[in-house]
Amino acid sequence: MSATRACALSELQQDEAHRVEIDGVAIAVVLDSNGEVHAIGDVCTHGDVSLSEGFVDDDTLECWAHGSAFSLRTGRPLNLPAYEPVPVYAVTIDGDDVLIDPAVLKEL
Repeated sequence: MSATRACALSELQQDEAHRVEIDGVAIAVVLDSNGEVHAIGDVCTHGDVSLSEGFVDDDTLECWAHGSAFSLRTGRPLNLPAYEPVPVYAVTIDGDDVLIDPAVLKEL
């Protein structure tokens, strides 16, 4: 599999998560306050809810349902009740296109 256009960079709002689905994989795409684009698994590991409906604060995405915050850089939960990380995907920006390959995890 190769990187697929997930969305346009211009579609992203700073400090808000945007849900995309690529080949059946739900991904939360976030433009953080520093202008960096992140892509993490969109399903909270504590409960089966969409992280893209949560709250972005600097480089974290907080689950709206139970309050677990996940690092946008590593996918690791920063507080309970979640204790399992979410996947983090490599992002490539090509002009206004945000490209993600859900088969390729970001190297940490």
